[in-house]
Amino acid sequence: MDERRRGTVVAVQGNVVDVRFDARLPPLRRKLVTTGPGPVVMEAASHLDARTVRCIALTPTRGLARGATVVDTGGPLEVPVGESLLGRMLNVFGEVIDDGPPLEGVEWQSIHRPPVPLARRAIHSEIFETGIKVFDLQSPLERGGQAGLFGGAWLGKTVLITEMIHNVVGRYGGVSLFCGIGERSREAEELYRDIRSAGVLDRTVMVFGQMNEPPGVRFRVGHAALTIAEYFRDQAHRDVLLLIDNIFRFIQAGAEVSGLMGRIPSRVGYQPTLGTELAELEERISSTASGAITSIQAVYVPADDFTDPAATHTFAHLSASVILSRKRASQGLYPAVDPLRSDSKMLTPPVVGRRHYRVAGAVRRTLAEYEELKDIIAMLGLEELSERDRATVARARRLERFLTQPFFTTEQFTGLPGRQVELGATLDGCERILDDELADRPEQAFYMIGGIDEIRGEAIRA
Repeated sequence: MDERRRGTVVAVQGNVVDVRFDARLPPLRRKLVTTGPGPVVMEAASHLDARTVRCIALTPTRGLARGATVVDTGGPLEVPVGESLLGRMLNVFGEVIDDGPPLEGVEWQSIHRPPVPLARRAIHSEIFETGIKVFDLQSPLERGGQAGLFGGAWLGKTVLITEMIHNVVGRYGGVSLFCGIGERSREAEELYRDIRSAGVLDRTVMVFGQMNEPPGVRFRVGHAALTIAEYFRDQAHRDVLLLIDNIFRFIQAGAEVSGLMGRIPSRVGYQPTLGTELAELEERISSTASGAITSIQAVYVPADDFTDPAATHTFAHLSASVILSRKRASQGLYPAVDPLRSDSKMLTPPVVGRRHYRVAGAVRRTLAEYEELKDIIAMLGLEELSERDRATVARARRLERFLTQPFFTTEQFTGLPGRQVELGATLDGCERILDDELADRPEQAFYMIGGIDEIRGEAIRA
């Protein structure tokens, strides 16, 4: 080993390690490793002076002391890429964590890669159907774009992500890549079993930086997942569905790292580099002529406050925003999507077509009118409304229930078989409700069904 690559630990403060090099100082983002048993893996984060580099530890520092020898590996953190990753579960170092055999026949690539140059990017105004009615109607996703699922705790973000995997991988025949940032161990294990039982594990790669791991791991696992996604897009020429749960925990990990580095916090305690760090990750999600990376990201909203810097910075990168509502969840309307606050830049006549645009607009107007009438109904009662307003309320309540949907991933809890609904069937159902064709049916008959054709059987049971 070149002695110029050797350094010595001079300070250890939790996950922050200062290393002194007498010869050559390693550049930032270089991977450093201690020698001896139980090596500690670190990443160079800042240069304190001409001979000292401050590092963020990516493995526990228990037992690490001053005087320990550190080796500069000569490169950044790397992850394996290749077809043999399909069906496997990895950590940020590219190590398998599914008790399976080690990976073979893979090449290793740096997790730090520049985004695709603008000249090579391809913009396709093409809808990415999910089979979830409220998504495809009011917040159509863009193939090769980024969509965000915004909501507070316990509103079903992870359930929606899991349902996307079930519905979309079989439909599009590409590769699904799940990136768990700050995931609970229980959630990771359940997701692995769900994907395997759905029969799509052989087309899925899972990368996890779990909640109990150091903040540096949670901060870098998203970059590791993107490197794998870029391989499938650029070298394997395949479309990739990238699901990230949860992008807020990436921001949170960045805040922890920033605090460990001693930087002065910005608004609401976030790191001053929040916007730059998030853009560095998000701008790598793009499409080229060889393939598309379509990203769906769960975004936890602290205290349901959508003015929180984490939420506002994330909004700027998205082509579609799906807002989850605690009020709708309390009413049992699942998925608990608020169709009035959710939006998509794809919802224009040239992209979705005139019929879809017209139906989505009519649904939104009907639900908005119902929202305005709720205060009057609460004070005076439904009987005091005009006949026209009563008809609007009836349509809106039927639309609200029709936009609920039983999921394949929740069958064991609800006892209801899952439904995947084509966009055409969703538009047909909404049109028939808006035209009062089904005004004689009870509201409950529209609840938790797939297409509108199922209403006859539901109405009989009701």
